[in-house]
Amino acid sequence: MEGTEVRKLAALEDAHWWYRERRRLLALAVAGLTPGTAVDIGAAGGGNTRVLQAAGWSVAALEYGEDGAQVAAGRGLSTLRADATALPFDDASLDLVVAFDVLEHIPDHDRCVGEVRRVLRPDGTFLVAVPADPRLWSAHDEAVDHVRRYTRTTLRGVLERGGFDVDRMASWNVLLRPVVALRRRTSTGSDLERLHPVVNLGLRAVVTAERYLPVKQMPGVTLLAVARPRRSPAP
Repeated sequence: MEGTEVRKLAALEDAHWWYRERRRLLALAVAGLTPGTAVDIGAAGGGNTRVLQAAGWSVAALEYGEDGAQVAAGRGLSTLRADATALPFDDASLDLVVAFDVLEHIPDHDRCVGEVRRVLRPDGTFLVAVPADPRLWSAHDEAVDHVRRYTRTTLRGVLERGGFDVDRMASWNVLLRPVVALRRRTSTGSDLERLHPVVNLGLRAVVTAERYLPVKQMPGVTLLAVARPRRSPAP
């Protein structure tokens, strides 16, 4: 993602309905885990890194781009500049790897997933979020340097090829998918923009309502997965 987009994201994320709810989803995903060592891959300005830090994890923000790394470091976060396909960690050294909205930016996503498998401990956890549904491809994807959007089959496939078992997979932003699909048909660039407070509040209300509805297996805008390193069968 270009530096201008990263800085726009960092300026918006604390108030923007999309980022606020995604932070909540991450906090819920780690709530049942014992805090240990973690890395937030593709951390941008470190919004998700701060969630992990607040939950008690010893976490580093890993960011490829200079702008995102500068923002994360400026927030006082432990920050590394590195390539997600060549992670600067020892084998089996991490308890948790988070890659929210990362894989879609990487041409060789298999190599990235393989690296995550290498650095995770056998009982570690891999949390993944990716944009869903190739039919939603638009100028927004091009503006933020996406290579692809995923289906459940393609996301499961890259995780399983990389040596993971998928514990669970869920759709998110289901209720607003029709609105997103309509908007993307006419979009000319990134959706990263400051919203009117009333609009922002209304969208927050919709995604909040989604928490309580049985829609996680329906088509959405994002796919969320929890994966664990595949254990070798007993001899």
